[in-house]
Amino acid sequence: MLYTPTSNEEENENQEQAHPTPQPESPPIPPRIPNPRGVIQFLAIIGQIEGHILLPPTNKATKYEHVIPQLVACAESPEIDGLLILLNTMGGDVEAGLALAELIAHLGKPTVSLVLGGGHSIGVPLAVSAQYSFIAPSATMTIHPVRVNGTVVGAPQTYEYFTKTQDRVLDFVVNHSKIKHERLTALMMDTATLAQDVGTILIGEEAVQEGIIDAVGGLHDTMEKLYELIAESKQSIPSITESEQQSCNLEQAIQPSHP
Repeated sequence: MLYTPTSNEEENENQEQAHPTPQPESPPIPPRIPNPRGVIQFLAIIGQIEGHILLPPTNKATKYEHVIPQLVACAESPEIDGLLILLNTMGGDVEAGLALAELIAHLGKPTVSLVLGGGHSIGVPLAVSAQYSFIAPSATMTIHPVRVNGTVVGAPQTYEYFTKTQDRVLDFVVNHSKIKHERLTALMMDTATLAQDVGTILIGEEAVQEGIIDAVGGLHDTMEKLYELIAESKQSIPSITESEQQSCNLEQAIQPSHP
């Protein structure tokens, strides 16, 4: 059985289409208030640093191919004044970790890092790659030799390759912190601290005393230091003098106009 609308229903429908019921207006979005102290980009490096080999899905991981574009965008954007790096990593791929550390070290903008929980293995170069580094009082850093998974060829060339890779990590940490090469090597080769491994665990203040990390602190200390570095970087930018501004205005005035 078909339903046929009456003339009154059709008239009401036409009136509703001609004069639709006004919808309540959504509240306007408040304008974004810029931070007068500077705009900070936040970068979290957690879990393992995933390199050229995919980690199991049950592992927490930071993919370096995702972080690299973020760092490039941070360096390129004129709206970002500084970078805040939070670390809670258990290490990972040496090549990928060093690649990220090199990008952070040469970002061209103020950078500050904070080690939370742990900054182990390749997390040490990532922590010291910033201009200034903090570590939480309860956070730890494990320093140990380079290791590899899988089949290893028992030849002198293999151990020479391990030595060269380890020297790359040592040199980076030494060049971006206050620790000496000999002391860092001694901590890495210590056999009295770890029961089933070679290396050293540094907790909070110990990392500062060894010269690896600059200071013990938390998030507030880290952000205040970053704002301080941003203010210093803005002051170091050369400003246009009055004579240079007049010269620019004169050049613009004498340029021929095109119809």
